[in-house]
Amino acid sequence: MHTTKIGSNLFLVDLQTGGFRKLISSYILKGKETLIVETGPTSSIPNLLSGLQEINVKPEAVTYIALTHIHLDHAGGAGTLLKKLPNAKIIVHPKGAPHLKNPAVLWEASKKTLDQTAEIFGEPEPVPEERMIVAHENMSFDLGDGLTLTTLTTPGHAAHNLSFYEQLNRGVFPGDSAGAYLAEFDVVFPTTPPPFRPDIAVASLDKLISLNPKFLFYSHFGKATDAVNRLRSYQEQIKLWLNLVQEALKRGESDASIRETVLREDKSIRDVVAMLKTNPVQEKTLIKNSIQGFINYAKNAKS
Repeated sequence: MHTTKIGSNLFLVDLQTGGFRKLISSYILKGKETLIVETGPTSSIPNLLSGLQEINVKPEAVTYIALTHIHLDHAGGAGTLLKKLPNAKIIVHPKGAPHLKNPAVLWEASKKTLDQTAEIFGEPEPVPEERMIVAHENMSFDLGDGLTLTTLTTPGHAAHNLSFYEQLNRGVFPGDSAGAYLAEFDVVFPTTPPPFRPDIAVASLDKLISLNPKFLFYSHFGKATDAVNRLRSYQEQIKLWLNLVQEALKRGESDASIRETVLREDKSIRDVVAMLKTNPVQEKTLIKNSIQGFINYAKNAKS
């Protein structure tokens, strides 16, 4: 089994993308109506469907699929999944909806940004416009049995990032707005690819902190406790990385040298760097792309 109950009517599915465990999570909220948070990429849809089977959810029982944002690792499988879920509709940010309807540009951009990782994720299929719900701030979805999901706009990682608050479990699904959680080390690693805005990201984290959540349900990966302190620590980590990158640029360091400087100077992540470098997906999406987000921002701010 790769599906685990982690809260009241709440289940985590390890999508095992590319054969890697604890890389990408989907979540299933099972009330009178069923809602899925994150589809994961196209290649992982069979594992998500088998996760529904494991907890006895029939395909026609799924009413909603909530996407934090449209990057392939979070939403690439949306069009493929909808073909199997006849009654489901996609909840998506207005800036993301056009790219779900016509994912060709997203796919080409992803191949350039992610290299071979995009092929591991798989090409996205289109989502029919009539099967999308364009989300706005504080939109609520009552699933019954005490489950209510509320949307929040939390840009920074991406301009179209949504987070979702679930009041019964007092938990937030932050997408990539709160980093990637490596539970075996109890470490958060930034998810900050270009074009990244650290100032906007910190403000979005303030919004999540104001909810006073108890748990964070990370798309990468799993359930974390002590949510408020974890969010505050992530704000400080963003500020640290920005300072490290700005100082390195003043010294004239190359992009490759700046990456090594950040990995060396952020003591909170030193125990996970070697492990991340052994996983081609995490090396590309976390180490390289996340630090590049700060480099590009700092360079643009100077020009």
